[in-house]
Amino acid sequence: MVEQDTIKLLRECDAGVKMGISSLDDVISLVGDGELKKLLEDCKKRHEELQSDLEKLLDKYKDDGKEPALIAKGMSWMKTNMKLMMNASDQTIADLMTDGCNMGVKSLHMYLNQYRAADEDSKNITKRLIDLEETLAMDIRKFL
Repeated sequence: MVEQDTIKLLRECDAGVKMGISSLDDVISLVGDGELKKLLEDCKKRHEELQSDLEKLLDKYKDDGKEPALIAKGMSWMKTNMKLMMNASDQTIADLMTDGCNMGVKSLHMYLNQYRAADEDSKNITKRLIDLEETLAMDIRKFL
Protein backbone atom coordinates (compact mmCIF):
# COMPACT_ATOMS: atom_id res chain seq x y z
CA MET A 1 0.00 0.00 0.00
CA VAL A 2 2.82 2.40 0.86
CA GLU A 3 4.50 1.96 -2.50
CA GLN A 4 1.20 2.28 -4.44
CA ASP A 5 0.23 5.48 -2.62
CA THR A 6 3.76 6.84 -3.01
CA ILE A 7 3.78 6.30 -6.77
CA LYS A 8 0.28 7.75 -7.17
CA LEU A 9 1.18 10.85 -5.15
CA LEU A 10 4.41 11.34 -7.10
CA ARG A 11 2.52 11.01 -10.39
CA GLU A 12 0.05 13.71 -9.37
CA CYS A 13 2.89 16.00 -8.33
CA ASP A 14 4.62 15.31 -11.64
CA ALA A 15 1.49 16.26 -13.57
CA GLY A 16 1.05 19.37 -11.41
CA VAL A 17 4.62 20.54 -11.88
CA LYS A 18 4.36 20.04 -15.65
CA MET A 19 1.08 21.98 -15.70
CA GLY A 20 2.68 24.79 -13.73
CA ILE A 21 5.68 25.02 -16.05
CA SER A 22 3.42 24.99 -19.10
CA SER A 23 1.22 27.75 -17.65
CA LEU A 24 4.22 29.88 -16.80
CA ASP A 25 5.60 29.37 -20.32
CA ASP A 26 2.26 30.53 -21.74
CA VAL A 27 2.43 33.94 -20.05
CA ILE A 28 6.02 34.94 -19.23
CA SER A 29 6.70 36.45 -22.65
CA LEU A 30 3.55 38.59 -22.36
CA VAL A 31 4.45 40.21 -19.02
CA GLY A 32 5.32 43.91 -19.15
CA ASP A 33 6.36 44.59 -15.54
CA GLY A 34 9.96 43.56 -14.82
CA GLU A 35 9.26 42.55 -11.21
CA LEU A 36 6.32 40.33 -12.16
CA LYS A 37 8.35 38.77 -14.96
CA LYS A 38 11.20 37.98 -12.55
CA LEU A 39 8.80 36.42 -10.03
CA LEU A 40 7.34 34.18 -12.73
CA GLU A 41 10.76 33.25 -14.16
CA ASP A 42 12.08 32.41 -10.68
CA CYS A 43 9.00 30.33 -9.98
CA LYS A 44 9.46 28.47 -13.26
CA LYS A 45 13.08 27.74 -12.33
CA ARG A 46 11.97 26.35 -8.94
CA HIS A 47 9.31 24.24 -10.67
CA GLU A 48 11.98 22.82 -12.98
CA GLU A 49 14.22 22.00 -9.99
CA LEU A 50 11.30 20.30 -8.30
CA GLN A 51 10.56 18.38 -11.48
CA SER A 52 14.12 17.08 -11.47
CA ASP A 53 13.72 15.93 -7.86
CA LEU A 54 10.43 14.26 -8.77
CA GLU A 55 12.00 12.43 -11.68
CA LYS A 56 14.66 11.00 -9.36
CA LEU A 57 12.01 9.71 -6.97
CA LEU A 58 9.93 8.31 -9.82
CA ASP A 59 13.02 6.58 -11.24
CA LYS A 60 13.53 4.95 -7.85
CA TYR A 61 10.12 3.31 -8.33
CA LYS A 62 10.73 2.69 -12.05
CA ASP A 63 7.79 4.92 -12.98
CA ASP A 64 7.55 7.41 -15.87
CA GLY A 65 5.34 9.90 -14.05
CA LYS A 66 2.21 11.46 -15.44
CA GLU A 67 1.34 14.09 -17.99
CA PRO A 68 -1.34 16.64 -17.10
CA ALA A 69 -4.83 15.60 -18.19
CA LEU A 70 -5.49 16.80 -21.73
CA ILE A 71 -8.88 18.20 -20.73
CA ALA A 72 -7.35 20.24 -17.88
CA LYS A 73 -4.51 21.46 -20.06
CA GLY A 74 -6.90 22.39 -22.89
CA MET A 75 -9.30 24.19 -20.57
CA SER A 76 -6.42 26.11 -19.01
CA TRP A 77 -5.08 27.09 -22.43
CA MET A 78 -8.55 28.25 -23.57
CA LYS A 79 -9.20 30.26 -20.41
CA THR A 80 -5.77 31.88 -20.63
CA ASN A 81 -6.10 32.82 -24.26
CA MET A 82 -9.69 34.06 -23.96
CA LYS A 83 -8.87 36.30 -20.98
CA LEU A 84 -5.70 37.61 -22.59
CA MET A 85 -7.53 38.36 -25.87
CA MET A 86 -9.97 40.52 -23.93
CA ASN A 87 -7.33 42.18 -21.76
CA ALA A 88 -3.65 41.33 -22.20
CA SER A 89 -2.43 43.06 -19.05
CA ASP A 90 -0.15 42.14 -16.18
CA GLN A 91 -3.21 42.24 -13.95
CA THR A 92 -4.92 39.58 -16.08
CA ILE A 93 -1.78 37.44 -16.01
CA ALA A 94 -1.53 37.76 -12.22
CA ASP A 95 -5.21 36.81 -11.95
CA LEU A 96 -4.77 33.74 -14.16
CA MET A 97 -1.66 32.62 -12.30
CA THR A 98 -3.36 33.10 -8.92
CA ASP A 99 -6.29 30.94 -10.04
CA GLY A 100 -3.89 28.25 -11.26
CA CYS A 101 -1.91 28.29 -8.03
CA ASN A 102 -5.07 28.04 -5.94
CA MET A 103 -6.36 25.11 -8.00
CA GLY A 104 -2.99 23.39 -7.69
CA VAL A 105 -2.85 23.84 -3.93
CA LYS A 106 -6.39 22.50 -3.55
CA SER A 107 -5.64 19.44 -5.70
CA LEU A 108 -2.34 18.70 -3.97
CA HIS A 109 -3.95 18.82 -0.53
CA MET A 110 -6.64 16.46 -1.80
CA TYR A 111 -3.97 14.03 -3.04
CA LEU A 112 -2.08 14.22 0.28
CA ASN A 113 -5.30 13.21 2.01
CA GLN A 114 -6.13 10.54 -0.56
CA TYR A 115 -2.69 8.89 -0.53
CA ARG A 116 -2.03 8.96 3.22
CA ALA A 117 0.12 5.82 3.10
CA ALA A 118 2.67 7.47 0.79
CA ASP A 119 6.23 7.65 2.11
CA GLU A 120 7.63 10.79 3.73
CA ASP A 121 9.81 11.73 0.73
CA SER A 122 6.79 11.93 -1.57
CA LYS A 123 4.76 13.82 1.04
CA ASN A 124 7.62 16.27 1.51
CA ILE A 125 7.98 16.96 -2.20
CA THR A 126 4.22 17.50 -2.38
CA LYS A 127 4.46 20.00 0.46
CA ARG A 128 7.33 21.77 -1.30
CA LEU A 129 5.17 22.11 -4.41
CA ILE A 130 2.27 23.42 -2.31
CA ASP A 131 4.59 25.95 -0.71
CA LEU A 132 5.88 27.06 -4.10
CA GLU A 133 2.33 27.60 -5.40
CA GLU A 134 1.19 29.42 -2.25
CA THR A 135 4.25 31.66 -2.29
CA LEU A 136 3.73 32.66 -5.93
CA ALA A 137 0.04 33.42 -5.32
CA MET A 138 1.00 35.69 -2.41
CA ASP A 139 3.91 37.36 -4.20
CA ILE A 140 1.84 38.38 -7.21
CA ARG A 141 -1.13 39.78 -5.28
CA LYS A 142 0.18 43.30 -5.71
CA PHE A 143 -0.28 42.93 -9.46
CA LEU A 144 -4.01 42.04 -9.21
